[in-house]
Amino acid sequence: MKQTEPKRLYQSVAAQILSLIRQRELTAGTRLPPERELANTLGVSRPSLREALIALEIGGQIEIRMGSGVYVRDPEEGGDSAVPALGESPTELMQARMAVEGSVIVLAAGKVSAATLDKLRRTVERMKRLAAAGKSPVDADRQFHMLIAEAAGNSVLSRFVAEMFDSRHDPIAAAIRDHSESPQTWSAAVHEHEEILKALQAGDPIAAQTAMRSHLKASGERWITGELLQQVG
Repeated sequence: MKQTEPKRLYQSVAAQILSLIRQRELTAGTRLPPERELANTLGVSRPSLREALIALEIGGQIEIRMGSGVYVRDPEEGGDSAVPALGESPTELMQARMAVEGSVIVLAAGKVSAATLDKLRRTVERMKRLAAAGKSPVDADRQFHMLIAEAAGNSVLSRFVAEMFDSRHDPIAAAIRDHSESPQTWSAAVHEHEEILKALQAGDPIAAQTAMRSHLKASGERWITGELLQQVG
C-alpha cells in the first residue's frame, strides 16, 4: 500500500483560500482582502498565509501585484480544492536549519582548522564581491555552510545541512526568493556571515552558535516578510 505524503500547512491554507473565493463568488480580477484581514478570517499566521498565497500564485489561481495586492485569476468552479506539494514550508525549513546548524557549528568550532578558516574567509569575500556586483552569491553561500558542516566531522549532519540548503530550489521556496531577494538582503546576509566567521576565528562556540542562529532567523524573516509583505499589505 502506497504511503500518502503528509500535507504541508500551506496546502491546507491555500485550499481554505480557494474555498473562500468560491463561497464569496469572487470573479477573475477581484482583489482579495488585505493580508491581516485574510489571516484573521482564516485563523492562520501571516507567514503561513504568505506561503499559501505563493503556492496559489504558482498554480495560477491568483496574481500578486507589486504594491497593489492579491487578485483572483481563475477560481475553481466546484472542483477539488487540493493544492499540490511544492516543497517544504520555507518557514519550517528555516526553523529546522536553526536547530541543526546551530548545533553543527558548536561541533565545528572546536575542530575547525586554520585552512578551513581561510577558505571561509575567502568564501565570504567572494559573497561580498558578487553581492556588490548585483549577482547572486548563493553558490558561495552554500559553500560557506557546507565548510562549517564538514568541519564538524559528521557525515550525517553534513548531508542534512546540504539537503536543507538545497530545498531553497523547491518551487515554493524559489518563488518566495524571487519576491524577497535583493542586493540589500544579500548585503545583510554577507554581514551576518562575517559575524559567524569572527566567532569561529575567536574559537568561541557559543558566540558562533548565536551568530549562526541569528543569521538563519534573519534570513527566514527576509525570505517570508520581504517584498511580498509590501505587495499584499
